[in-house]
Amino acid sequence: MPEETPQNGLSESAASGLAYLTFIPAIIFLVVAPYNQSANVRFHCWQSIFLGVALVVVWILNIILLFIPILGWLISLVLMLGLFILWLICLIKAFGGQRFVIPVIGAFAAKQAGA
Repeated sequence: MPEETPQNGLSESAASGLAYLTFIPAIIFLVVAPYNQSANVRFHCWQSIFLGVALVVVWILNIILLFIPILGWLISLVLMLGLFILWLICLIKAFGGQRFVIPVIGAFAAKQAGA
């Protein structure tokens, strides 16, 4: 019977999913081997970082929108809820070993990851 080699560290899908929790694991996985060797993990890390940047931009826009009664509040709510759902989809797909490409952001991530 052949011996099984023990697996050290996280699986590729676990590392990809953890990259979406904050930008800190994403940066760590971009630097630490063997995770930085995987195009899939690099893609999810870069997409997570770019999604975080988009979140900051939308957050600043939300601050401005909150000064507009009712319509601004509704737009703000829809934007934040949309980003939350988008983040949740990315997180679930990454933990499942799948790749969910966000329009525009995903193209930048793929280019940076070389995937």
